[in-house]
Amino acid sequence: MRYMIMVRANAVSESGALPDDRLVEAMTVYHEELAKAGVLLDATGLHPSSKGWRVRYVGGKGTVIDGPFAETKELIAGYTLIQVRSRDEALEWTRRFPAPFGAELDCEIEVRQLMELDDLTPSDAVERFRELQAARGFGH
Repeated sequence: MRYMIMVRANAVSESGALPDDRLVEAMTVYHEELAKAGVLLDATGLHPSSKGWRVRYVGGKGTVIDGPFAETKELIAGYTLIQVRSRDEALEWTRRFPAPFGAELDCEIEVRQLMELDDLTPSDAVERFRELQAARGFGH
């Protein structure tokens, strides 16, 4: 089971401010523990939305909308991707996640299970996607 731990953005992350050394140290220790346990798949911070864009689809047609975006509570500042045996194991790792912006700033993380190909109804398209993942080394 794969889970994504998403750090919600705030005014600080959206300003482009880099994390201080204390926070980098706390995140490094946490991610080293994940790696030692063999559950860490990926982790990184994201640049502010001012450097990104969205594509909005209306009637099947996509329109690009450049950032920044006003609603920081809907934005993601970073993520950690883990692979664990159960929801309970993911919850335990999440409880140990350091405060993403330090103790001084309130913030929130969200955890979501990734959908796996086995969750989908079998079809030719699902099998082609499975083959694509395997060829790219992404099969899970």
